[in-house]
Amino acid sequence: MGVSSRKRAFWIGAVAAVIFTGVSLRLVDLQVARHEYYSTLALEKHSARQVIPARRGSITDATGEMLATNEPVKTVIVDASITKRPDELAEVLARHLQMPQDVVRQKIAREVWSAPRESMSPSPYIVIQREVSEFTAEALMKELGQRRIRGVSLEQDFIRVYPNGSMLCHVVGFMNRAGAGVEGVEREMQQWLSGHDGFRYTERDRTGREMVAFRKLERPARDGSNVRLTIDLALQDIVETEMDAVVAQFRPKMATCILMRPSTGEILAMVNRPHYNLNQRDGVPDEARKNRAIMDMIEPGSTFKLVTTAAALDCKLVKPDTGIYCEHGKFTYAGTTLHDSHHGYGELTVHDVLVKSSNIGVAKMGIMLGSHQLYDYIKRFGFGERTEIALPGEIRGIIHPTHLWSKISITHVPMGHEVGATPLQVISAMSTVANRGAMMQPQIISSIVDATGKIEADYPPVEVRRVIPTEVAEMVVSALKEVVSKKGTAAAAHVPGFEVAGKTGTAQKTSPNGGYEHGKYVVSFAGFLPADKPELCGLVLIDDAHTGNIPNYGGTVAAPVFSRIATRAMRYLNKTPSPEFLKVPNPLAKAEERKSR
Repeated sequence: MGVSSRKRAFWIGAVAAVIFTGVSLRLVDLQVARHEYYSTLALEKHSARQVIPARRGSITDATGEMLATNEPVKTVIVDASITKRPDELAEVLARHLQMPQDVVRQKIAREVWSAPRESMSPSPYIVIQREVSEFTAEALMKELGQRRIRGVSLEQDFIRVYPNGSMLCHVVGFMNRAGAGVEGVEREMQQWLSGHDGFRYTERDRTGREMVAFRKLERPARDGSNVRLTIDLALQDIVETEMDAVVAQFRPKMATCILMRPSTGEILAMVNRPHYNLNQRDGVPDEARKNRAIMDMIEPGSTFKLVTTAAALDCKLVKPDTGIYCEHGKFTYAGTTLHDSHHGYGELTVHDVLVKSSNIGVAKMGIMLGSHQLYDYIKRFGFGERTEIALPGEIRGIIHPTHLWSKISITHVPMGHEVGATPLQVISAMSTVANRGAMMQPQIISSIVDATGKIEADYPPVEVRRVIPTEVAEMVVSALKEVVSKKGTAAAAHVPGFEVAGKTGTAQKTSPNGGYEHGKYVVSFAGFLPADKPELCGLVLIDDAHTGNIPNYGGTVAAPVFSRIATRAMRYLNKTPSPEFLKVPNPLAKAEERKSR
């Protein structure tokens, strides 16, 4: 072989080696270095990622009655890339789904940009309609199968359903279209209720049907946990009915009622007016969606007097039989005159100051305490701080620090003026007295149970603090019992067969521009029964009632509502009435409320 032949062979071999090396390196790159990338492309090309939706947990009352649950529905999907008869398909879809045929046809005709081919191609995933009933979906697929029309598939989904409509709407809340809780327990317990969606990769044949044998990676969904509330739906229904009657009779701007178990802090019922239907939320005004029990701030008025009285007794500045001169209804302090409405009293005992709701008597106890000591007890009773109930949107209320008090604040704060409180704070304070001085954490959640029935979280009663000693609470309870009698301001709150203790409140409404609105009042009654061993504590609060010939006082408007609710509640709870309390006092005898001004 000549030199030229050897050179030619060498260069041919070298070129072949280079080509072989290049091909080898390319194969290594494709099969090793970029194996995962191309496997993913192949999976995406020939497979579809299908979401397995998690079932949202339910919400129930304390007895297991359903408050929020799920209804299975389907999402109708069209793969336009394999649809051969789009017009016929559009006609069938439009008829079953009750949609305009032109709208369906436009959806099916949707195309997407195909980057590798630099062209437009039919979309493989077109949502035609969500929340289709299973009955409708089954009928649709049956007809499509009979006509041999390909390209339609169904995805499982759920919609949230509230069986009780408007009942308990402000507590339960609702979900948005993205599946997130917006208000109430739905929002507060989102992390427990939501669960986690699963997924699977599936392969389909040329007709669009899934080939189950070729399923790839799959992760099952983890359903959400169920939340059980402390609410008793039967008691809730009693309160809802009575509050509807209040709205029909007095046409108030708003009304709120809360029932609580004093010994545990459990909320048994919570009702606000106005309200709305959880299943029909479109166009509902913000005012109707507001949970006023924890978001509204009101001057508590005379219900606040139990705080001042308890503080003075606990500091041993007075005893129940200590006399206080009430100036015959007119008391001037720091250049401002304070009145006892309708009645001018001479000397009253501390006990009777609370029974008769004397503004002057309680103001003098406030002066005895001094601003710092009074402020301390107000905070101990929970005013000016959130109760930390498991509901979103709760406000703190307002208790001004003492350095911001005016010269006359020491006479106005003791009777519930210059104080901003929520209805829940007011009933919490009354429940503290009913529980003989021990403040319990208000509870709305009882337990959380997973989809298998296992308890994931439990919420036992929690004592926040001891506010006043038992013996001091007993002194206050003694006076509160007499409030609900012929001698007191709330004879109309009497419940046949049970001794009731409580306090009325009539507070003039504050104006947004400062001062007070003439002739407009927030009236209330907060009480508990049986007085010696309370099973139930309730608050009825009515804002700007149109009472006609009935005096707009807590004792004449709110107290009778409490009486009706408590009477029905005791019957439902199967509590045995006591014969000595069966006689009903005359509600007109000294039932006039002493207005707090």
